[in-house]
Amino acid sequence: MSLFKARDWWSTVLGEKEEFDQGCLCLADVDNTGNGQDKIIVGSFMGYLRIFNPHPVKTGDGAQAEDLLLEVHLRDPILQVEVGKFVSGTEMLHLAVLHSRKLCVYSVSGTLGNVEHGNQYQIKLMYEHNLQRTACNMTYGSFGGVKGRDLICIQSMDGMLMVFEQESYAFGRFLPGSLLPGPLAYSSRTDSFITVSSCQQVESYKYQVLAFATDADKRQETEQQKLGSGKRLVVDWTLNIGEQALDICIVSFNQLASSVFVLGERNFFCLKDNGQIRFMKKLDCSPSCFLPYCSVSEGTMNTLIGNHNNMLHIYQDVTLKWATQLPHIPVAVRVGCLHDLKGVIVTLSDDGHLQCSYLGTDPSLFQAPKVESRELHYDELDIELKELQKIIKDVNKSQGISLVTFYDLILVFIVTLQNRLALQKAKLSVYVQPPLVLTCDQFTFEFMGKTVAFSVYLKGSYTPPELEGNAVVSYSRPSDRNPDGIPRVIQCKFRLPLKLICLPGQPSKTASHKLTIDTNKSPVSLLSLFPGFANQSEDGQVNIMGFRFLGGSRVTLLASKTSQRYRIQSEQFEDLWLITNELIIRLQEYFEKQGIKDFACSFSGSMPLQEYFELIDHHFELRINGEKLEELLSERAVQFRAIQRRLLTRFKDKTPAPLQHLDTLLDGTYKQVIALADAVEENQDNLFQSFTKLRSATHLVILLIGLWQKLSPDQVAILEAAFLPLQQDTQELGWEETVDAAISHLLKTCLSKSSKEQALNLSSQLNIPKDTSRLKKHITLLCDRLAKGGRLCLSTDATAPQIMLPSNNTV
Repeated sequence: MSLFKARDWWSTVLGEKEEFDQGCLCLADVDNTGNGQDKIIVGSFMGYLRIFNPHPVKTGDGAQAEDLLLEVHLRDPILQVEVGKFVSGTEMLHLAVLHSRKLCVYSVSGTLGNVEHGNQYQIKLMYEHNLQRTACNMTYGSFGGVKGRDLICIQSMDGMLMVFEQESYAFGRFLPGSLLPGPLAYSSRTDSFITVSSCQQVESYKYQVLAFATDADKRQETEQQKLGSGKRLVVDWTLNIGEQALDICIVSFNQLASSVFVLGERNFFCLKDNGQIRFMKKLDCSPSCFLPYCSVSEGTMNTLIGNHNNMLHIYQDVTLKWATQLPHIPVAVRVGCLHDLKGVIVTLSDDGHLQCSYLGTDPSLFQAPKVESRELHYDELDIELKELQKIIKDVNKSQGISLVTFYDLILVFIVTLQNRLALQKAKLSVYVQPPLVLTCDQFTFEFMGKTVAFSVYLKGSYTPPELEGNAVVSYSRPSDRNPDGIPRVIQCKFRLPLKLICLPGQPSKTASHKLTIDTNKSPVSLLSLFPGFANQSEDGQVNIMGFRFLGGSRVTLLASKTSQRYRIQSEQFEDLWLITNELIIRLQEYFEKQGIKDFACSFSGSMPLQEYFELIDHHFELRINGEKLEELLSERAVQFRAIQRRLLTRFKDKTPAPLQHLDTLLDGTYKQVIALADAVEENQDNLFQSFTKLRSATHLVILLIGLWQKLSPDQVAILEAAFLPLQQDTQELGWEETVDAAISHLLKTCLSKSSKEQALNLSSQLNIPKDTSRLKKHITLLCDRLAKGGRLCLSTDATAPQIMLPSNNTV
């Protein structure tokens, strides 16, 4: 049990699916027994009025049937309940119930029961007022210094104060500049109404000023008010608190002093009755309700503050004196005398949890159990020790250093570093293609044989260009000449499963982009190639399969029943890459397991350069747009600093000149800077996604060129180096100019037609081009020369033949 948990004295749950707010709870001797015992009055938005008189047999008991004195359904939602001297001719207490369009005043009385069922309670309507405007809240008091009776003031949703002198309507006044109603309280010492306006200002209005102001028959000011006739409603004092207020409460020390307490969204304030701040306290948690009351120490105030962390804090001025935990979030809190128990804290939650509690502690009765001792089984320990020694011996037999990588379908990787010699400063770095993300990418191995684990997941709504990752280990190997060790580096590549980014999907026979891969072997069932993406049919043959990327796009794979062809189709050109590459890899692995070594794939269709060029143009357009946005942002930043300097000069001047709307210009420039910064950030995100799609399409084009011309792995590597020189492009060095320079070099060396082309020199500086026409022309020319028999090589000998013979190697 928590040491600071509130002690539950009595509690109950009101109704079912009812809602409550801060005005729905009140404590008073509503039936006028005169014994000083309070009753709990609760109203709900469903229109139910309940009156409780708790009598728990022992602490912590729930509500008994006799605890509920009265329950009546008033049909209209109850916004607020208050108890006061609301009926003329008597000083008895009556109950005022505020509805959205009606104010009702009831008398509550009990009849002595003659049987075991106890007393009977009933309410009687004394009078009611139908409201012309929708009500928000109300307050009451001896307005104007009247004796022996209470008047009621209701605030409407449009900011009008309506004053009722018990059974009669007195007057109504609109608060100046009111947009939304705020909390409302009455100060009897200064005879003022205090509220918080929508401008986040605490405002005080004298009752006499309200009474003698012009009648509020319409919202607009009259011409008489504009001319200053003396009847214009003016505020007594204001205080800007810089936040919206949740509640206002006024507590009097004595007849000579009172304090105004305001509960804000982040602070609570204590003000003097003239609007000056006595103190304020910044709150650590978001408050939900509060209740100030006089402290036992002279000149100090206690405040109960409930928050959304189910806590009730008790402050003495600004010092936290106690913190207690509640089982719910309170929206209303009151303190009263119940069943001869003074200082009972009554809290109400928005869903109807009503609790009476008190502060205190209970001793902890928990004792830690004794730990049972276990006998050691030495035979089992010997067997376990021998098994561990065998594992260590097998590890020591390995020669050199090896990096072992495993993964399963949940994408948790286990990496073990093994070596028979002592190594120093062994560090492992892992890299995957974004938007794939690692939970941890750096590891340090203090000793060999250590195993580390990490996970890979997709962070983004688009598809990565590759499913390969790199694991690199850097270490130092000590020697006789160099005790500190010689730095070494090893690396290994690993493949990520397709299920990391892809799920089974519904296949489609129509799509915008299609390509066909030819093979030299009989077609294989797609179920054998992709066992996790299809349900096995009756004959075990699956000829069509759908894939759905986590980003939302879909790809369909079809295997021909008669020919040795496979078709891949999708609505997006770049999405064809991963499935096509995965199909070729799995076909090669399948036939290798069958012992077939002459399997080969080819591509005989036309190169999809037009689709590829569209992605290039989109990427280049985003780069140009990014440059324009950054230029505009730089201009606005210079303008912003210039305006700041001028304003600073004006403010430092001993005789400052008029601002001449420089503050307006500063505010407008600031908004433009923020908007441009957001646009730059959004464009950078779009550019990164576009570059990822461009990389996927580039991989696909390189694959198709290799299959089309039957290029060797070395020649494919040259294409990859030319088309994919950057992991990520920037405004300073982009993909277009880098690839154009690389392809131009290939066209002027190994793919040149004459020695004259080889003599041309390339520019030593790479700049962003004006458009992509030159790049697209060079890509088309590269494909054309490869089709005419040109082959790629890294030879720089000018006497070497420019057009090499075709190679018979296959991928």
